[in-house]
Amino acid sequence: LAIIINRKFGFTVGQIILTINVFIFAVYGWIFKDWHIAVKSLMTYIVAFKMIDIVIAGLDEVKSVLIMTTKPKKIQDLITRKLGLGLTVIPGIGGYSGEDRDILFIIVERLDLAELKDLVLTEDPLAFMAIENLHEVAYGRQISKVSQRKNRKTKKKKKFFNFN
Repeated sequence: LAIIINRKFGFTVGQIILTINVFIFAVYGWIFKDWHIAVKSLMTYIVAFKMIDIVIAGLDEVKSVLIMTTKPKKIQDLITRKLGLGLTVIPGIGGYSGEDRDILFIIVERLDLAELKDLVLTEDPLAFMAIENLHEVAYGRQISKVSQRKNRKTKKKKKFFNFN
C-alpha cells in the first residue's frame, strides 16, 4: 500500500507508514479511551522512525544549499576562508527585480549546515537559502567532505601549536 501511494503521490514510504501508524494510534486511543498509551506509543514510534532514517541516511548526510544574496563576493570569501569549503557561483537574474544576481551553490554535510547558515545570515540577514537533502553525491576528482573536514581540523591544530 505504501509503495503504491509513493508512486502515485510522491510521499516517501517512511512518511506513508508514519501516517498510517498515527491513524492506528489515534483509533486505539479513541476506541479504548486510553490516550496516555496511544501518545506514548506514538512518541516511541516517531523516535524509532527518525533513528531508522538516520541509520539509513548515515551521519554523513549531505545537503545542497542555494544562497541568494546581495553580497555574493563577501559570502563566497567567508565560506571558503572560514569554513574551508568550495562552492560554485551561478549567474542568475532576479525574477522580480530583473537584476543580475550571482547565486552561490554549495554541498555541505549536515553537521556543517548550522555554521554555514549562521555565517551567511550574520553577513546578510536578508539572504535567502534553499536547502535540500541529497541522496547521493559523486565526487569525481573532488576530495570527499570527510577528509576535507579532517584537513581543516588539522590546519587549525597546526596554527594553535605554531609558536613563531
